[in-house]
Amino acid sequence: MACGASAATVPLEGGGFHVLFIGNSLTYTNDLPNTVSQIAALAGDTIRTRAVALPDYALIDHVKGGSDAVAVIKGERWNFVVLQQGPSAQQLGRDTLVLATQLFDPFIKAAGATSAQFMTWPASNRLTAFDSVLTSSQIAAQAVGGVVFPAGKAWTIAWAADKTLALYGPDGYHPSELGTFLSALVIYEGVTRHDARLLPARAFAGGREISVPAASIRVLQQAAHEAVVGYR
Repeated sequence: MACGASAATVPLEGGGFHVLFIGNSLTYTNDLPNTVSQIAALAGDTIRTRAVALPDYALIDHVKGGSDAVAVIKGERWNFVVLQQGPSAQQLGRDTLVLATQLFDPFIKAAGATSAQFMTWPASNRLTAFDSVLTSSQIAAQAVGGVVFPAGKAWTIAWAADKTLALYGPDGYHPSELGTFLSALVIYEGVTRHDARLLPARAFAGGREISVPAASIRVLQQAAHEAVVGYR
């Protein structure tokens, strides 16, 4: 699944939630879709995922035929199609996010799915832009009657509790493993409506368990829950 594949020829197994991710490196870094599935398994839930994620792609690139995203949506039934663009805090990015979301929406609805905005985060040198990123995600979701998975909001909630949490990776833009884990917690609760705070104190990212103090995991679970409930 990593950098750009979708492997849509083999249908996902039946049962559980079927979630398709469409985005770019903010999705495939640390394998966010698989991280969501691993978190769900901790609680006995099943989230089966597929991703179409290509480097430096905006959603408009996917919907206009730069990838097989539309074909993958059409290929089976989905519960959620998670749309991820960059921060889109500026007006141009917001406008293209809304447009792409609207262009995807007929295909998403025809597949029986709900459109979900994966709210990301600005670069670490633009921390004041978090609210604008959230607003862009909300506007795009409202345009199609979709939902927001406010991962970026969960980041700010987590930092309010523990400012030492390293959620950015080395480049100050892509997520660290911890940032991916927190984002996955948000998506897990958004998909299942099951309280992330009730999960075991274990963390995953990149297809493996990562070593994180239990107290930090509890902070992240609390942040994910607050974010999802606040913007449900």
